[in-house]
Amino acid sequence: MGKYFGTDGFRGEAGVVLTAEHAFRIGRFLGWYYGRERERVSVVIGKDTRRSGYLFEYAIAAGLTASGADAYMLHVTTTPSVSHAVALGEFSCGVMISASHNPFYDNGIKLVNDRGEKLGDEVTDAVEAYLERASDGRAEELPHAKGEALGRIIDYAEGRNRYIGYLISLSGYSFRPFRVGLDCANGSAWMIAKAVFEALGAQVCVINAQPDGLNINKDAGSTHVEGLAALVRGEGLDVGFAFDGDADRCIAVDERGEVVNGDHILYLLATEMKRRGELVNNTVVTTVMSNLGLYRALEAEGIRWEQTAVGDRFVYENMLQTGNCIGGEQSGHVILSKYATTGDGILTAIKVMETMIRRKQPLSRLAEPVRMYPQVLINLRVEDRDAVMRDTEVSALLKRIEERLGNQGRILLRRSGTEPVVRVMTEAESETLCRECAEELAELICRRYGGEVAK
Repeated sequence: MGKYFGTDGFRGEAGVVLTAEHAFRIGRFLGWYYGRERERVSVVIGKDTRRSGYLFEYAIAAGLTASGADAYMLHVTTTPSVSHAVALGEFSCGVMISASHNPFYDNGIKLVNDRGEKLGDEVTDAVEAYLERASDGRAEELPHAKGEALGRIIDYAEGRNRYIGYLISLSGYSFRPFRVGLDCANGSAWMIAKAVFEALGAQVCVINAQPDGLNINKDAGSTHVEGLAALVRGEGLDVGFAFDGDADRCIAVDERGEVVNGDHILYLLATEMKRRGELVNNTVVTTVMSNLGLYRALEAEGIRWEQTAVGDRFVYENMLQTGNCIGGEQSGHVILSKYATTGDGILTAIKVMETMIRRKQPLSRLAEPVRMYPQVLINLRVEDRDAVMRDTEVSALLKRIEERLGNQGRILLRRSGTEPVVRVMTEAESETLCRECAEELAELICRRYGGEVAK
């Protein structure tokens, strides 16, 4: 991770941390970088519904075309649809403009390679170095395309439509008997999710599908599932699915209005895959933030698990190296490598529906074996994340709490990859013990570093 790019791209407050100049330079650099290898370069660009998306979309396109590359514009679409479009076409890379579950005033730039995977460190580091040189006037002048060599801006609605068709093709079942709630977070899924589920035959009730550029994720979507839960209970629906701003996450709600998170979803999909002989290596890839309840439930089914650092990038890297076919995060990022190279909330929802239909069971029954341990998460905003992680007094207290919890719980301290935040997470059989341990460590960090609790 560098000054600009974290674990999930370049993200920050639009017009403050991430500016039009940054976007233009990223476009200029990508057009030049890939143009060294081929005569004509094509790059796919998508965005979510934030107002600042227009700014960054055309700034990147201007940079690309000035360097002689063609910009194929998907406009408002999902992050996984960008990966799908790149993987299908003859594109050098893809760009998604989104800050995922963050509020509207933030935005981000995610880069994917020609296979639809998150761009590797070699290219990202080169972009990072160029931005750093440009920030203090040391960047070399990149050649400008001229005449017929200038790039073009091309509307690419076809790519989005192909993605919708692909999702519809993935289900071998009709959803006709089911009444399904969808919370689109006023984000990327606002048109796509409804179209897919209606094409599969479901009766659909949709909320938060009126984006105005300022309401993305606002009291909506996978980070605010209470609205969807109320809809499912109030309308007597069979199931509900909530997506985040760029629709690479999915959190479900069962027929009783109870939340079914990413850990539950990993369990029910993995057990179904094992039952069908499709669970490669008999293994699920998780992150260090997955709940102990998931591990206990997987062990009861004889399923192995592996842990990675937090971030779907690290989950996917593990899957590439090992051949493991399912992985994800409690937040609802679920990667099914047979179908996609990234988390895809709508795909995840389709596969949950398929499992319900095959097993002839409601979602509550399928998720029931995962008994979630009480978990407390405290986010602390600090100036120097690395100093906190190196602090010997913090480390000593962390070790004492680990010994206190033993094998009945755990405590985790980690730095955010995208924000000036460190996160304290505890799990234990008792919520009181969870909170005591988390608050003890958080208080020490605040005392030593002046940290404040972040939302």
